[in-house]
Amino acid sequence: MSKSNIVSLTALDGTKIQFEEAKCNEKGAMKAVYFSPDKSYVVGFFRKEQDRNSRERLEKIIDTYAKQLFEKDGGENLKKLFCWPTHIVEWDHNGIHKLGVVAPTYRSNFFFSGGKYKGLEKEGKWFASSKLRNKMLEDDQKGTWLSYLQICIKIARAVKRMHAAGLAHSDLSYKNVLVDPLKGDACIIDIDGLVVPGKFPPDVVGTPDFIAPEVLETVSLPKEDPKKKVPSILTDRHALAVLIYMYLLYRHPLRGGMVCDPDDSAKDEELSMGSQALFIEHPVDKRNRPKIQNLDKFELPQGDVTKLPYTLCGPFLSVLFEKAFIDGLHDPSKRPSADDWEKALIKTVDLIQPCQNPQCREKYFVFDNTKKPKCPFCGTPYKGELPILNFYYRPRPTESFRYENYRLMVFSKQSLYKWHIDKNIHPNEKLSDADKKPVGDFHLHNGKWILINRAMEELYDVSDANNHKKIAIGTSVPLTEGRKILFGKDPSSRLCVVQIVSN
Repeated sequence: MSKSNIVSLTALDGTKIQFEEAKCNEKGAMKAVYFSPDKSYVVGFFRKEQDRNSRERLEKIIDTYAKQLFEKDGGENLKKLFCWPTHIVEWDHNGIHKLGVVAPTYRSNFFFSGGKYKGLEKEGKWFASSKLRNKMLEDDQKGTWLSYLQICIKIARAVKRMHAAGLAHSDLSYKNVLVDPLKGDACIIDIDGLVVPGKFPPDVVGTPDFIAPEVLETVSLPKEDPKKKVPSILTDRHALAVLIYMYLLYRHPLRGGMVCDPDDSAKDEELSMGSQALFIEHPVDKRNRPKIQNLDKFELPQGDVTKLPYTLCGPFLSVLFEKAFIDGLHDPSKRPSADDWEKALIKTVDLIQPCQNPQCREKYFVFDNTKKPKCPFCGTPYKGELPILNFYYRPRPTESFRYENYRLMVFSKQSLYKWHIDKNIHPNEKLSDADKKPVGDFHLHNGKWILINRAMEELYDVSDANNHKKIAIGTSVPLTEGRKILFGKDPSSRLCVVQIVSN
């Protein structure tokens, strides 16, 4: 490599930065991006001149907020969910002064490793659109429905911590989220555009499909007008809900069959996604239901809301979709928070069942709380006994157990974790390595379901109130109708009651 091809700069914090001048990625709308010689980081220079406000905003993102997010408990786990910029650089090039930011290179799993798209970034749109998925993607790149739940958990978790710090993403969309359905992984990018408290937001309205209705309604107002709505935590909540809906159902929640202005396509877009936006699955107002006859063949079956309604996502997510796209669509204060989404997604993962059809493309589905559960994606009914653990907890140490509206669906070789047995342990970014280890697992043994105790010092079968049986580590307890299992004697330990669905 010619040394003349390498540009060396000193970042504002004194760090030496190098990049290859001849290898510029000109695709970015906001920045021209260059790779470092070892490809471990990139340097992106803004195409437009950045004012003092923008510079100060970047300094806060890279210094103040990075420390606030990543130098606390769970910081290392959280860091993996972002491509966070690390340095600010300046470059006088051909008589033009340029401001730039340095950021780590995306991890290798966020690039296609083979097939016709080898080397391309796994931009979220590839996986959120039924048309792109069905027409363009090979089956071995799509992942399973469970992997999209895991992706959504990571996105919600990242946005939750960002919002807790007072930050908002000015352009949260499938273009600024990289996903890997093969690992259930996600990473939020374009962090240099964050909205920082006390600073004017960047001149970014957002990406079509994700702009909140109230922003579109006031988009034509001048920047200084107090009525103008700009990117904020509340607009992020709309974009997050859209992302989750699209990753789980592969269609947009507002793009249906309704036409607001047949003579002006731009005005129709502004109205249908703005002041007149309407949930395509609104239970009462059905004007925006997709017209199946107008859909492309590659948009089906996912585009048919009758065959694949949002309720297939289970009770916890269904409630939040209603809050986001009915109650909160035009009332931002009613939108679910990122924390709401994270908790609901985690509970939904515990309702997952593997589909018994080996040809099912989604591979997993949410148990629908019926006596004859079936996969909504391929229609295959579940055959056999299906154990369910219904969890109970003590509100206070001296009180009796109460139902928690929380349950775990059992399948063969599934694991039981500490967050299932102890209400004070939560599966978030702060979870310790010790608490990530399974404490038990489930098996169908000789035609009977059992729970094997792998690491629980105090596990009891309390079905007989007068004879509590301790289940030692390495032994098992059968899962039969009505059996009561106590996961410890601490006040935070849960009790479960086994329910069996036979089909």
